[in-house]
Amino acid sequence: MARVQSEYNRKRNFERTSEPPERPGKRRSKAGALRFVVQKHDARRLHYDFRLELDGTLKSWAVPKGPSLDPRDKRLAVHVEDHPLDYAGFEGSIPEGSYGAGDVIVWDHGIWQPQGDPAADYAAGKLKFTLVGEKLAGDWTLVRTRLRGSSDKQQWLLIKERDDIARSSDEYDIVEAQPQSVISGTLVGGPSKAPKRKAASKAKETREVSAAFPDSLAPQLATLVDRPPEGDWLYEVKYDGYRILARIRGGEVRLFTRNGHDWTQRLPQQAKALAKLGLEDSWLDGEVVALNKEGLPDFQQLQNAFDVGRSQGLIYFLFDAPFINGQDLRQSPLEQRREQLKALLGNTDDTPLRFSDAFTAHHRDIVASACAMSLEGVIGKRSGSLYVSRRNPDWIKLKCRLRQEFVIVGYSSPKGSRSGFGALLLAVSEDDGLRYAGRVGTGFGEASLKDIHQRLHKLARADSPLAKKLSAAQARGVSWVEPQLVGEVEFAEWTREGIVRQASFIALRSDKPATQIIRERPGDTPAAEPEKGAKRKAAKASGKPVIAGVTISNPQRVIDPESGITKLELAEFYAAIADWLLPFLNNRPVSLLRAPEGVGGEQFFQKHAERLAIPNIKHLDQALDPGHARLMEIDSLPALVGAAQMGCIEFHTWGATSDRIETPDHFVLDLDPDPALPWRSMLEATQLTLTVLDELGLQAFLKTSGGKGIHIIVPLARRADWDTVKAFAKAVAQFMARQLPERFTATSGPKNRVGKIFLDYLRNGRGASTVAAYSVRARPGLPVSVPIARDELAGLRSAGQWTVGNLQQRLEELEQDPWEGYANRQRITRAMWRRLGADAP
Repeated sequence: MARVQSEYNRKRNFERTSEPPERPGKRRSKAGALRFVVQKHDARRLHYDFRLELDGTLKSWAVPKGPSLDPRDKRLAVHVEDHPLDYAGFEGSIPEGSYGAGDVIVWDHGIWQPQGDPAADYAAGKLKFTLVGEKLAGDWTLVRTRLRGSSDKQQWLLIKERDDIARSSDEYDIVEAQPQSVISGTLVGGPSKAPKRKAASKAKETREVSAAFPDSLAPQLATLVDRPPEGDWLYEVKYDGYRILARIRGGEVRLFTRNGHDWTQRLPQQAKALAKLGLEDSWLDGEVVALNKEGLPDFQQLQNAFDVGRSQGLIYFLFDAPFINGQDLRQSPLEQRREQLKALLGNTDDTPLRFSDAFTAHHRDIVASACAMSLEGVIGKRSGSLYVSRRNPDWIKLKCRLRQEFVIVGYSSPKGSRSGFGALLLAVSEDDGLRYAGRVGTGFGEASLKDIHQRLHKLARADSPLAKKLSAAQARGVSWVEPQLVGEVEFAEWTREGIVRQASFIALRSDKPATQIIRERPGDTPAAEPEKGAKRKAAKASGKPVIAGVTISNPQRVIDPESGITKLELAEFYAAIADWLLPFLNNRPVSLLRAPEGVGGEQFFQKHAERLAIPNIKHLDQALDPGHARLMEIDSLPALVGAAQMGCIEFHTWGATSDRIETPDHFVLDLDPDPALPWRSMLEATQLTLTVLDELGLQAFLKTSGGKGIHIIVPLARRADWDTVKAFAKAVAQFMARQLPERFTATSGPKNRVGKIFLDYLRNGRGASTVAAYSVRARPGLPVSVPIARDELAGLRSAGQWTVGNLQQRLEELEQDPWEGYANRQRITRAMWRRLGADAP
């Protein structure tokens, strides 16, 4: 017998629309919180689709005017066909000629809590419920009426109940005040929608939408790739500067970093030039850079300019325009956005503004040429792509690494367990002799360390061969050698002082005498350099790179398909942030979450040292964990990179240091939400928990989990034992659950946190661990667990806001450590136990 097609599926052609089809028989696999979603739909008429999950589907009502927080407003809600649960996350454009043609965004989402039997109340035509969303909250009612509309669809009313959330519509209209998507920040429709226009080619159509102008806008971010893709792409210079978005509204210009920090006062010249453009309600996107004498971006010069508070001479390269004069261009093709931006900038030669031109040559030639010119790389943008406020594969980045030969003039002493030497001192020849060019301390294996050290030992000399002597501090611990050996080094860039940054050793070279080694500059590059660069790239890909003395096998294996990050790039990331991460790992037992095949493959937790040795990792005393293999510790860069080489993605640490293992120096409260809860619930729960800790007199520190929740860290003096600390953390969790049972639970298990947040205190026992600050998480996108200051909490967008792809920019922009003032001095007192209504052990 043929299955009867649902009304939802019957109305749609899924070969044309990207809406999810209803799949018969699909139901929730287990009980959980009931979800709700409000989708803003710019169809023939702008309206809001209000949907409640019930009996395995989304019961749906079309609300023409949208929800109101005013109990006096009884909003018409026309009952429409049920939608599949997968529709709750749908955003996109339903094509012309299709049912419901127009743009759809998720205006709000969260969970709903029925105040009775939801199935019986729905059948009776009167649903009372509580919403917990990003925008909507409090008590609501849906009631069926006897009114007859222009069709046979049931007419209901959506009514806000009188509670603390209710507000008069005379003073606040939530649909006007918050028009944007809670997922992407996208806007659709508005008070005066522009008429829809037919076009011969969608790629050439400009969507003009007079939507409400947003106060804030997140930038589109590029995805790192290892090679140029096929297809039609525009390529631009990858500027080594600061990403800045400009908002122009009411004649006022404000300049924001990609993380939303207001830098207008730091860039007054650029703001003044933008004001002269005479724009209204515009968002422009670009990058502020400093150019050196050769006209190339110089990041150190840029930093120096900010250090002395001078923006004069800095150039603001503009490359996109999400809004121009109130016109929302985010749904317009890339080329048209850029064409309008270029036209409004006009001639800007005498201003600090520039249009970022795109290259038209073959993309492979562009990449090679950019590298030869000492640029950081190039940014590729897919032709015809839209502007989205998130990382997106329509924008890609290809980075360059410089490479050349240097004269070896000395070496430093090794530290820790390393043998041979610590780093090689490099130089290049100039007219007056050898000039110092920096050091290289990574890229060596044990064999090369031994071989090079033996050669250097034979060339020892008493004094420096450099034309200009180093300072006493720079020369401390250095052994000088005759300038005869030549080594090839790969590095990120030259500093203004002629020093290499982020250098990695490749090999000794015997085909060039030391007297011919000079600094290679773009002007010296022969015409055949692109072909030579391609050969070098192929040679690098066929070899095994070395970082901090650790050889990285399978370096091009993609460990995260979503971001395209490779095993080598993860190792490089950990090496780059080692100064931030190692203090949280040093002198603590560490457990490793390993994923040798990447995020999508098998994952396993390793707590003890086993037969599979981690390069350079430290094995702790057997007595620290009797009856088991030795615990591990990561106390150096080689150990950190060694763990990444062995497939480790996450680092988890104990709450005590190895030298005082029985007395924890902090406790952790892990706020673990029902996944259906909106992010606003997490922010509110974190603030409530902090308020309780403040009342107890305990200073607390925050970090994102890199997953769904927030970690609250409370530092302690090393006095109480494990059982006492865990019991106190449990008492805090139980106190919160008693005070606010509708929000918190202190009992583990998914069934106990339906619609709630579990205050996980279980990480505070002996042998338990918590993901370390600045550790990557083995999840799609490779998010990172990141410390934040308390005043950053309200502006936090998600627990996975920072990733391997964007964390380093945050670290560069920090003016002080988010955990400034962290100290292990606090004690748990009997008065604290009493205030929690618990008995001290």
